[in-house]
Amino acid sequence: MSGRTGALHPASDALLVEQPGPLTLVEDLGRPGLAHLGVAASGALDRGALALANRLVGNPDGAAGLEVVGGGFRARFRGTRWFAVAGAWGDIRLDGRRVTPYTAARGVDGAVLELAAPERGIRWVLAVRGGVDEPPVLGSRSTDTLSGLGPARVEAGRVLPIGSEPAASVPTLDREAAYPPSEGTVTLALLPGPRADWLDEASTVRLFDGQWRMSAAADRVGARIDGPVLERSALARRIGELPSEATVPGSMQLPPSGQPTILLADRPVTGGYPVVAIVAPASLDRLAQVRPGQGIRFRHA
Repeated sequence: MSGRTGALHPASDALLVEQPGPLTLVEDLGRPGLAHLGVAASGALDRGALALANRLVGNPDGAAGLEVVGGGFRARFRGTRWFAVAGAWGDIRLDGRRVTPYTAARGVDGAVLELAAPERGIRWVLAVRGGVDEPPVLGSRSTDTLSGLGPARVEAGRVLPIGSEPAASVPTLDREAAYPPSEGTVTLALLPGPRADWLDEASTVRLFDGQWRMSAAADRVGARIDGPVLERSALARRIGELPSEATVPGSMQLPPSGQPTILLADRPVTGGYPVVAIVAPASLDRLAQVRPGQGIRFRHA
């Protein structure tokens, strides 16, 4: 396909959000390297989807886009820009006409983009050529929902400025290979956590052999999963609770209830609960698309 480069647009190009749905946030690849200041990395939960959507419109992988949770999103283009939607899978409409996910399309001035409730997955990721140009905080345009750093949650009537078009042209591929999120049980790879020996032997078996489900208690800070009750080892019972410790995305904490919580991008430090396992980085994007009630199994990384 030729002619996708397009002319330069003034900086006043924007997305006018008419309906944000349950939760829409500005996210890029976050602000890593600031944990010593108590700042979480934050950033898009489905990082692969953000990078892919950006590539489809010729942006750098880390350009800021929108993370739209649960659909119900509607926005109008001010100025004409290429855009791409990745992550979840379902009904995308531009002025009422269906747009295929994982495909670059052009939103002309005044066109209305709608993202319905996903049929698969839970998080749409929308990239617009030039990126969402909100002011960066500590080097990132990501919204950290726990600390309040970064742009505010997107509300109806918000005007989101779009940056200048990048030098790279829009790729000539009509469509990238797409792998929609699974509707069935999702398998995630687990690494041993720094406190793996705080699980008793039988609980370690239950962790990998058991059937788990994503609970409704899930946000960008962490996600509780429901399943077999895990017990602490005799060693752990003798030691009691721990001082707070640093965490990484995917850290699986074990609170006294025995129902694990997996910490995500906007996570804090541990707060005393041991991290018994860590979801491998290669599985984090898959985890980001698991819906409440959906099944989860774990395998050794």
